[in-house]
Amino acid sequence: MNDLEARILDAALRVFSLNGVKRTSMSDLCEEAGVSRQTLYNRFRNKDDILRGLIGHYTDIAIEEIAQAMPDRASLSEKLDLVFQCMVIDGYDTVQAMPHAQDFIDGVNAVSAEALEASASRFRAVIAEILTPHEAAFRRAGLSIDELSDFVQRAAKSAGIHARDRAHLIRQLRTLRLLCLGAASEDGPDKTPLKESRHAQGH
Repeated sequence: MNDLEARILDAALRVFSLNGVKRTSMSDLCEEAGVSRQTLYNRFRNKDDILRGLIGHYTDIAIEEIAQAMPDRASLSEKLDLVFQCMVIDGYDTVQAMPHAQDFIDGVNAVSAEALEASASRFRAVIAEILTPHEAAFRRAGLSIDELSDFVQRAAKSAGIHARDRAHLIRQLRTLRLLCLGAASEDGPDKTPLKESRHAQGH
């Protein structure tokens, strides 16, 4: 994705956040991004294309943030917290701040099943990578890396969708982390609170 496409998508998220997807026109997006209609249509045919692009764009950002911060995370607990922050909590905070949050969610879910699955697959690969050093312990517990990474990704995203509020989401993710640590037998279950990334402090 080039800088122009990223600029358009960032502008689209701002407009969708304020107006909702249904009330936003392609002209609104052109104005916010500072591009001509021809420039916009050369890259995105319609709002559905833009919604799919948003999923890929913000997945790219999350994966990059995980990659940059991962070397500073020594334990499995810290690594899981980092993934949960970038994969679930940041997106939850963004959507909850939208005046038309449900309209945005409905728009994404209506047109973007393939893009959502592609995003999920990328996060499952990241989760599998951080679980792999503990593969022997997971196998003793009757779990494969593929099965566990799939479960963790789906459970974490589901928590983001169905949480009653942010505090409930954090508790759900902490429970998921404790389940993983228990299966990994990493010095016994870690009962510390979920540690949010530095950039998320203040939410």
